[in-house]
Amino acid sequence: MTLIRHLYSIFLILTFYLVLSVNPLSGQEVPGSDENIPFLVTFGKEAMTSWGDNDFYSVWFFSIPQEYTQPFYIRVFDPDTGGENDEIQGEFNTRCLFSIYGGRGVDPDRNEESRGLIEGLNYKGGNLLASRAFGEEARYDNSWFTFGPFNPTAGDFSTKWNSYLFKVICEGVSGDDGNLYRYFLSRDPDNNQAVEGGNAFTYEYTFRMWNNFKSVAHIYPYVDTGVVYIRQRNFDWDDDGNILVVSRYKQGIEIPISGEDNWQESRIPIEDQEVNSSLDFQFHKRQGELVRNNNVVITLESQRGDALPFFSSPIGGVPVYQPKVKITPVKRPK
Repeated sequence: MTLIRHLYSIFLILTFYLVLSVNPLSGQEVPGSDENIPFLVTFGKEAMTSWGDNDFYSVWFFSIPQEYTQPFYIRVFDPDTGGENDEIQGEFNTRCLFSIYGGRGVDPDRNEESRGLIEGLNYKGGNLLASRAFGEEARYDNSWFTFGPFNPTAGDFSTKWNSYLFKVICEGVSGDDGNLYRYFLSRDPDNNQAVEGGNAFTYEYTFRMWNNFKSVAHIYPYVDTGVVYIRQRNFDWDDDGNILVVSRYKQGIEIPISGEDNWQESRIPIEDQEVNSSLDFQFHKRQGELVRNNNVVITLESQRGDALPFFSSPIGGVPVYQPKVKITPVKRPK
């Protein structure tokens, strides 16, 4: 039995380190490669919220490690609203403004308004470094636009993450169509070359699901010290299947889901084993009649009311449920 315990311990250790291995590109691309999400989505401000966007803007933060000293770029895939990927309502008439912010006022831990969660508050804190509005522009359909170069020290330094933080806002300034796009944090203006140690996070995730029954989307919130329970809120899920929460401790608990154009919320207890690690929110589509072009919004906050960030590359790696195996000694006959 001693040998069995020893072999099982080795198995758990190897599994643990396998879980911690993360694709080095996953922290650079938004959505991340582990998330299985095709696009972020932002609608023009004249759209109806029932199309899956509650506030018509999105706020993302990019972290650059203090040790990184070279220029970097923030690239946007398909920034225009028109063509193959975007969601049309009648005729394309939407313009989206992409803005990059650095300097003091960006760090969401020092400036809660910067998170962009409360309508009417100034989520545009920081120094405006670059911006550009896009309408229906065919040359950017299915193509990349590059902002930069930026100096890492132009960001807002976070002692918590030992990184310089930059903020990217996409705002639907006119029209009613849905702009679907992606980001990449790059060392090169013309190619996607990862910034080692970089990552990206948001506090309100608005994204598009694949039009595929078998496809499961994942997002990875980070649970910080002192969290006892979290309150999840999901918007406009359209009753499209199930949302499950998985961790190293939770095998998969189901949470209440929203219908069309409404919010649904619930509390999720956090165990000691889940603190200082990531959770896996899994979005499983309903089988039968396919719900197409489903856009979803989700936010989380702790029992203190602090918002939890979703990281494109999960901190600590993708969480995998690890069952507790109880080994009972075999009683040998005397």
